[in-house]
Formats: sequence, structure tokens, C-alpha cells
Amino acid sequence: MRKKAARRSLLSLPWRWLKRGVLTLLGLWLAGIVLFAFLPVPFSAVMAERQVSAWLRGDFGYVAHSDWVAMSEISPNMALAVMAAEDQKFPQHWGFDVSAIEKALDHNERRPARIRGASTLSQQTAKNLFLWDGRSWLRKGLEAGLTGGIELVWSKRRILTVYLNIVELGDGVFGVEEASQRYFNKPARRLSASEAALLAAVLPNPHRFKADAPSAYVIQRQQWILRQMRQLGGESFLKANRLD
Repeated sequence: MRKKAARRSLLSLPWRWLKRGVLTLLGLWLAGIVLFAFLPVPFSAVMAERQVSAWLRGDFGYVAHSDWVAMSEISPNMALAVMAAEDQKFPQHWGFDVSAIEKALDHNERRPARIRGASTLSQQTAKNLFLWDGRSWLRKGLEAGLTGGIELVWSKRRILTVYLNIVELGDGVFGVEEASQRYFNKPARRLSASEAALLAAVLPNPHRFKADAPSAYVIQRQQWILRQMRQLGGESFLKANRLD
């Protein structure tokens, strides 16, 4: 009997450690949602992932860097540009754009070789801050839960602030302040509409598309974003939705 009990205890050990690990991770995520509702974010999970990956391939010169700034220190053009480019219903939805998801699913079913995403700024913030890059149902499921959490605890303005401070805009370049200094030699508060639209234009793939060496596609997308910014109503759109 003692041997059987010891064997059962030994077999159950991995499950106990797994359960503890999951509960610890959930606790850390919950604490992060609460604390980052008002504290600056020192680094994101994607930043850590990029840094570790660089070290593992022997690239010790790579530094994932960002400079945290308050929303008041970011040009309204930048906030408007990312919404125009990525999530025009951001002020209205509760973390998920159902119509965009339905369109993406229909597109991906018809054209599986060219996968289209439908992530909102809220979902991207949750993923960048707490999760890893890449596509998997596990990550999407965790992302959905974390998105609901930040939508419940944070204001829309806070979500946008965190997003703009941790979004990846180039190799080792995270956040709009770092990107603005790197590409335009100016603080983010002085970004013009054209410069903000250019940064937003690389968001689908900041490793392939370069703000400091824009391709014809990036320039075309920049011009489309500028038109969308005007159609949204410019800064009045931000003021109307308390995002300024």
C-alpha cells in the first residue's frame, strides 16, 4: 500500500507543479493588469522575447529598447494614425471587432495562402505586453482573456498609451518615442501627420517594412492612412472620444 501511495504521489508531482505554475502565471498577469493601469511599463513580453532570441543566436549587440512617455508627450497625430491604420472602431468596441473578425475568417477561408488578421489595438496590447509572438490557438485564447481583463480595468486612453509605448516599430525599436528619436531625430510630441502615418504604415510587419527606408508599398499605405485620418475627423475624433 505504501509503495502504491508513493508511486501515485510521484506521478502526481508534475501535475502539482504544472498547476502551481499556471496559478503563478495567472497571478502575475492579474497583478500586471492592475499595476500597469497607472504605472509605466518597463518592458513587454515581446521585448523580452526579442532580446532573448538575439542572445541565443549570438547577437549581443541587439538591444530591445523603449522610452516611456505619457500620452500628453505623444503627438495626437500618432494616436490617430494607429487607429486609422489598425482599429478604427477602437473607441466603440469592448476589445473585439466582431465584424472585422467575420471578414477575416471569410477571407482566410477563401484565400488561405494570404492570412488576414483582425486584432484590435486592445488585443495587440494584451499580446505585446503579456504573451509571445506567433500564431496559435493557445495564444489567441490567452490573448482573448487578457484583452477582456485590460478592457475591464483600463480606460481606452490607457490602453492606447500602453500600446504606443510598447509597439514594435523596427529592429530593437519599441514605442513611438524611441521610433521618433531614431527615425526623425525629434520627440514623439512633435511628430507630423505624415511622419505618424509612416510609422503606422510599417505596423503589419516592422521587420519587413522600414520607416527609415520605406518601400513603394509603405509609401502607398502611408497615403491611405493619411486619408483615413482625415475621414475620421482628425484631432476632433480624439477629443470626442476622450483620447486626446
